[in-house]
Amino acid sequence: MEVLLIGSGGREHAICWSLAKSPRVTKLYCAPGNGGISSIAQLVDIPATDLNNMVNFALENKIDFVVVAPDDPLALGMVDAMEAAGVKAFGPSKDAAKLESSKIYSKSIMSKYNIPTAAYNVFTDMEEAKAYIRDNGAPIVVKADGLALGKGVVVADDVQTAIDAVDMMMGDKKFGDSGSRIVVEEFLTGPEVTVLVFTDGKSVRPMPSSQDYKRAYTGDLGLNTGGMGAISPSPNYTEEIANIAMESIIMPTIKAMENEGVPFKGVLYFGLMLTENGPKVIEYNARFGDPEAQAVLPLLETDLLDIFEAITEQRLGEIEINWRKACSSCVVMASGGYPNAYETGYEIFGLDDIPEEIIAFHAGTKLVGDKYLTNGGRILAITAIADSLQLASQKAYQGVSCVDFENAHFRTDIGELANNG
Repeated sequence: MEVLLIGSGGREHAICWSLAKSPRVTKLYCAPGNGGISSIAQLVDIPATDLNNMVNFALENKIDFVVVAPDDPLALGMVDAMEAAGVKAFGPSKDAAKLESSKIYSKSIMSKYNIPTAAYNVFTDMEEAKAYIRDNGAPIVVKADGLALGKGVVVADDVQTAIDAVDMMMGDKKFGDSGSRIVVEEFLTGPEVTVLVFTDGKSVRPMPSSQDYKRAYTGDLGLNTGGMGAISPSPNYTEEIANIAMESIIMPTIKAMENEGVPFKGVLYFGLMLTENGPKVIEYNARFGDPEAQAVLPLLETDLLDIFEAITEQRLGEIEINWRKACSSCVVMASGGYPNAYETGYEIFGLDDIPEEIIAFHAGTKLVGDKYLTNGGRILAITAIADSLQLASQKAYQGVSCVDFENAHFRTDIGELANNG
């Protein structure tokens, strides 16, 4: 089969890497892709959000199967557009992807179907939001309603920080229309865990749990980022908690979407807080997490294309999915300054020195001649697998030590469970 993957980050490299192992994939394209992906797929110079040209490319090149990986094209309806053109595509519909693309929509679903989450209020007026924050105090959480590259959430330890977040989102329009409506919600405490599930709208197959590290700096300091590393599985996500989450959160969400007439078919991401009162939903994502995908997918033993096809054909319940019984650790190497301003275009050295069993997933890179250059905020996701989390993290940092580029920045505590960020 000829397969087209849409996207360009570390998550997409991990998906491409997994798909490339399938004996059924005869040709793999990635649009627009990145430097690392170019070694396993033919890059296509079409932006991930360009629905018309992407559909035309799929038709002209007789693509058999399209995988839509990032949030933006899902929210725009890329899967709907492909299916309308007669091209088989993996991912949720535009309406189902609203679980991620609108925080207000997802909160309304959780409220309607009694799915455990933080108490919240919705605001369209800045001054009303600020008054609510002053009345309720801190810590408190402020979220932009729409997509914001994983940065539209501010966990405020004091009232002024929360008010500044309202100004930034609603006044300064840092995230454009995504911040025209905001959610202000209760601050929950406990370990954070990510649970990714495959679902065809009826059946659900959970993946190994994971835990990402969102803060920019070691010790959970600094701003929230798209993710500075991840581990899998999370030791905090016990079998008992997993059963509770399946019964009170995961299955009720799938049934809720079916009941709403928008069945969710694809990968659904549950960001959970393991509170004293049980697991609660922090957020949904309508796709693989990044960098969680880079930690989880290397543990998959079943053909990923088989899984994707079973989901699109709504026969997920008929197939067996096997996972390696091991631990993985993924360390993100980023540009200095990320998630704020940073410079790109620096040569990346040492990639060939990384031991063969350690995987370097590329995120913000481009290939110029025979040199890889930095081309984004998050540059690489170095992933290692071992029998224990401690050994996996040691191996991942061994891989990191091989690589260098100007202003390279990474956390040194990925795998330490005192950090739940």
